[in-house]
Amino acid sequence: MDEYDLVKIFKALADKTRQDILELLSSDELNVSDICQEFNTSQPTISHHLQILKNCDLVASRKEGKNIYYYVRQEIVDDVFGRVIKKMRIRIKKTG
Repeated sequence: MDEYDLVKIFKALADKTRQDILELLSSDELNVSDICQEFNTSQPTISHHLQILKNCDLVASRKEGKNIYYYVRQEIVDDVFGRVIKKMRIRIKKTG
């Protein structure tokens, strides 16, 4: 994907739980049960948050047996935030 819907991504990241899930997944692949234990939150709630992150391409999943493991798509995160930084620098330079 070459272009990202930055509004959609930042709306997804406006939620503290999703920020925390992204941070948790940045160091390891985890399944929903593992994530639920970390947050002491119900499986449907965590699944909902994961789906929002997946819809923004920030998180992906892979199936292993009966388990689905989630992980951060680091290349996407790096690209998206690199673009945001680049846009902000351009705007700062134009106004300064």
